[in-house]
Amino acid sequence: MKMKPDPKLVEQLVEIITHEVLAALMEDQERGLQSDGYQCKFDCANQLCVKLCVDKAGNVVNAGAERLSSTLGVIPGDMSLANMIDHTLLKPDATQQEIAQLCFEARKHNFASVCVNPTWVSLCAQLLQGSQVKVCTVIGFPLGATALEVKAFEAQNAIDHGATEIDMVINIGALKARDLELVAKDIRGVVNVAHGRGHIVKVILETALLTDEEKTIASLISKEAGADFVKTSTGFASGGATVHDVALMRKAIGPEMGVKASGGVRTYEDAENMIKAGATRIGASAGVKIIQGPSDQASAGKARVELSRNEAGGSSAKSY
Repeated sequence: MKMKPDPKLVEQLVEIITHEVLAALMEDQERGLQSDGYQCKFDCANQLCVKLCVDKAGNVVNAGAERLSSTLGVIPGDMSLANMIDHTLLKPDATQQEIAQLCFEARKHNFASVCVNPTWVSLCAQLLQGSQVKVCTVIGFPLGATALEVKAFEAQNAIDHGATEIDMVINIGALKARDLELVAKDIRGVVNVAHGRGHIVKVILETALLTDEEKTIASLISKEAGADFVKTSTGFASGGATVHDVALMRKAIGPEMGVKASGGVRTYEDAENMIKAGATRIGASAGVKIIQGPSDQASAGKARVELSRNEAGGSSAKSY
């Protein structure tokens, strides 16, 4: 009498075999490209793998994604909250006086950086001279649809005027169309400019417009293209940072890179939740409010919980 195979076991075997075949194919392609003078990197997360190949000059020649396996990232250690905040003012009607106030607050509270539009970079560099606060600016902002050569030039121009951190928006349309080579070239072009001057790049994914799969692919491509951070949002789309997206991005890139949560982070509790999910930088216009600590309502809630615990424990609770 023949026994029927266990469907679950068959499914697992098929998945394993498919994984091995795809991995072997990608390794063969990688060896072929390397024999032609190209170098390839291969990274996986959330059942997706991304391959990025560059030529000897560092130009992207091929990028793609396949479903393979998953990995789990590790959240970096704690940092001072103020030192994790990019004090941000990106509204189009910002005035010189408001930018000066932003820089004053950043110096006073020792924020990581001020994040401003490129037109204000030179002023911020002057106002922050001699401080530890960095000057961050945005490239291809807020749509990400600028030509890649223009983004690279814009980054170079900003750095020439004093920017030391670059937040660039990816080509969102190219990502959704699965033109991953263009996405990678776009990021790599800005990374090459910034790293050539010793500065860092944060890649804005605009997560509100992406599926979880697209967020994972974009995070992996950013990592392989040499970016230093992945960032959730511009703050100008339909949504901002969420705990889910921060955790997803952290899982995708592992512990080697930073994750910046931006868009809608307005309170200490918001920032705390993002950091717990894996963020190492917070982009916020409410930086001063955030570092003042929990809101009165949140503090009152914690006090009520603690009181309930003490009451539940009877008269044994001590006061010091």
